[in-house]
Amino acid sequence: MKILKVQTLRGPNYWSIRRQNLIVMRLDLEELADRPTNTIPGFYEGLTEILPSLVEHFCSPGCRGGFLSRIREGTMMGHVIEHVALELQELAGMSAGFGRTRETATPGVYQVVFEYLDEQAGRYAGRAAVRLCQSIIDTGHYPQEELEQDLKDLKMLWAEASLGPSTEVLVKEAEARGIPWFQLSARAMIQLGYGVHQKRLQATLSNNTSILAVELACDKEGTKKILRDAGVPVPRGTVIGYLDELAEAIATVGGFPIVIKPLDGNHGRGITIDINSWEAAEEAYDAAREVSRQIIVERYYWGRDHRILVVNGKVVAVAERVPAHVRGDGNSTIEELIKQTNQDPRRGEGHDNVLTKIEVDRTSWQLLEKQGYTLDTVLPAGEICYLRATANLSTGGTAVDRTDDIHPENIWLAQRVAKIIGLDIAGIDVVTQDISRPLQEVDGVIVEVNAAPGFRMHVSPSEGIPRNVAEPVLDMLFPPGTPSRVPIIAITGTNGKTTTTRLIAHLFKQTGQVVGYTTTDGTYIGDYLVEPGDNTGPQSAQLILQDPTVEVAVLESARGGILRSGLAFSTCDVGVVLNVAADHLGIGDINTIDQMAQVKSVVAETVMPNGYAVLNADDPLVAEMAERVKGQVAYFSMNPDNPLIRYHTQQGGLAAVYENGYLSILKGDWTLRIDQAVNVPLTLAGRAPFMIANALAASLAAFVQGVRIEDIRAALATFSASTQQTPGRMNLVNLGTFHALVDYAHNPHSYEALAGFVKNWPGERVGVVGAPGDRRDEDFVTLGRLSAQMFDRIIVKEDDDNRGKPRGDVARRICEGIAQVKPDARFEVILDETEAIQAALNSASLNGLVVVLPESVKRAISLIQARLPRSQEEEAVQPVSPPNGSHFMTNSHEHPEPASKEAAEYVSTEVV
Repeated sequence: MKILKVQTLRGPNYWSIRRQNLIVMRLDLEELADRPTNTIPGFYEGLTEILPSLVEHFCSPGCRGGFLSRIREGTMMGHVIEHVALELQELAGMSAGFGRTRETATPGVYQVVFEYLDEQAGRYAGRAAVRLCQSIIDTGHYPQEELEQDLKDLKMLWAEASLGPSTEVLVKEAEARGIPWFQLSARAMIQLGYGVHQKRLQATLSNNTSILAVELACDKEGTKKILRDAGVPVPRGTVIGYLDELAEAIATVGGFPIVIKPLDGNHGRGITIDINSWEAAEEAYDAAREVSRQIIVERYYWGRDHRILVVNGKVVAVAERVPAHVRGDGNSTIEELIKQTNQDPRRGEGHDNVLTKIEVDRTSWQLLEKQGYTLDTVLPAGEICYLRATANLSTGGTAVDRTDDIHPENIWLAQRVAKIIGLDIAGIDVVTQDISRPLQEVDGVIVEVNAAPGFRMHVSPSEGIPRNVAEPVLDMLFPPGTPSRVPIIAITGTNGKTTTTRLIAHLFKQTGQVVGYTTTDGTYIGDYLVEPGDNTGPQSAQLILQDPTVEVAVLESARGGILRSGLAFSTCDVGVVLNVAADHLGIGDINTIDQMAQVKSVVAETVMPNGYAVLNADDPLVAEMAERVKGQVAYFSMNPDNPLIRYHTQQGGLAAVYENGYLSILKGDWTLRIDQAVNVPLTLAGRAPFMIANALAASLAAFVQGVRIEDIRAALATFSASTQQTPGRMNLVNLGTFHALVDYAHNPHSYEALAGFVKNWPGERVGVVGAPGDRRDEDFVTLGRLSAQMFDRIIVKEDDDNRGKPRGDVARRICEGIAQVKPDARFEVILDETEAIQAALNSASLNGLVVVLPESVKRAISLIQARLPRSQEEEAVQPVSPPNGSHFMTNSHEHPEPASKEAAEYVSTEVV
């Protein structure tokens, strides 16, 4: 077996909309391609010996028995790899249950798909599953020690990837509220929400947390001074920097017993309490000095340790923290009791578990000695031995919920303290004999105020009621009625995506909002290019959604990104699907147009219930997607008599249609006309039907999001197929004696759409044609056939990057198609794109049209613009009259007068 490729999906995808975290492994079974499992000697026995828990696995509902019965009966090895990868994750503590296995068009090559919780662990599990099964095939078994190492590695990856307990609680609360979140790339920060509505967290520090408050809370002595000045009960204490200051400090606080702790410590490190002798004080000083250069010496106050959590000025939880300890059973030594306690599944290393394992250190030995014990002491039944002086959970302590016990005066005091320090989220440490009585009555004190307090003692107390402390944090960050998302308009399809994306962005700009959008040309925010390139995948989309200035996100979502990583967002407000045509077939194991439609439908299926899928009613593959849409559906069509449009609008549905020369919105029995196509520069006076369709889709997407018709009309009037607004999309340039047109058509569907415009040109039509090298041979032949039907003269070129094809192979196939349609066609091959464009421009005839279908849009536009007369400004348009009398748009300095309604109807009828 050989792993050919491993992909990680992180959003809605071709395989599943709901299960977004998937590994897709392309696996060549090689000699196993024709060997089901029941023909491999000893495979069943070897697999069940090393993974007996597979007995709990089941396959599809229609399958007889469980997964192991399929192995007995005979199944392909790809199916086994899927289940083993899932089971390895399960055994490592990652519950993942979704999987799919499909044979590709390449015999013996399978796509193995399985769910993951952590992507590094998921990829590891896939490789380990192949290794395990190959070992059983070759030797009849898989060594137990290797399985144990696999599980150890998987657990380590899972532990490294896991969010901290406090962060995880906050993220789960956000998910429950439908608030999206990201892990940012620096400082373990989490972003909640999108764009301008986002908030950030770092553990339990929030957007609202004041840096001044954090620094004050970290300054324990400064905190104590501020609180003392405010009349808050705090311990008597002082700060020293040297050992020779210790004796005076002890006298200052009133003598023994005392507490010594580091000024800059946390998690209980370096703290020693209840010190009653000079020798113990010196040792405690040394321990604190290992943590901090400055040392706090305080009066020791007897009582129990409590943590009061204050969020947004309100007490939300109280926990009594009990130091690490063991309780005797009359038979076991203290060492044995520690081992038994650490076997509690809730305990683990560090802070990621509900409880932390107890470890014996210097403080433990001191406490054992003070209590008259050793590790070999057998404790009487019920007797408690304390192993830590402080009650931190990070040192093995436990927590008891006391939220319902705290006295109202102590609530008032804690809330006041949080405001005095200035923290939005504060953990206030209190030592008191009885939290149900006012501190003043029982000589209780507030010993510390903590920024970024841990939540696990409140969420998962050892005893008492768990408290949802994440709820008030989310209420603070996103008060009821406050949005967490910006509108997302996602656009996909085979052709027209970039133009439609740019037009939708232009439409929303009319509302005064900051629009972030991604296209094949680059990523933009407002009027500025953020990042050039073909940015239609999830990484570019995340850039937009993470930007704090963006108010509307318009995201071109291409096939490649969906297959490679899935979408960057779980849901969208509007999903636009323009069309589905035969392009990119044979790439990424998408071999049929129906499979391609399933890829494109991912955008439509992520539309929220209150959102809209904007679908092309003229494309059956797109129209069928409505059956899988969970939101509302709106259609667009070039044909107002389309039966689907008629039925949909009669049922009260929305549609955008091209009727009587107008772009119009329909619903029920009313028609809202936006404008005549001849007044919309993008449509080239209504002579570019595919541009009319793009304008309909864009207008409808904006309309369902509440953009006013007046703003839609204004946007359509100010958006043209120019090199500034839509580079490489029907850019028509007047070069004086002839015109040049640049368009990024590169598949049969786009060639056919372009032909609807080019065939009506009155002069000679010259085409500079080519295609990306990763298409099928039959696709190149088809492009040649279409070129022969469209152009009077053809120059065939190739891309600089032929994507693995031998030089000249693409051109040869295109020429083959030309010859099939027009054996006497006038064509030549000039492989270099620059030379081909220059040759076409040099040989253009009077009133002719040179159509360039480039690899590099920027290069093609530059070559054409270099020939512009200095006095001419590109992109102004005026009508001219070709021989057939229909109106045609060309470049000039003046804006045209609108053509008549009758002329518009004539043009649309002729072109369509």
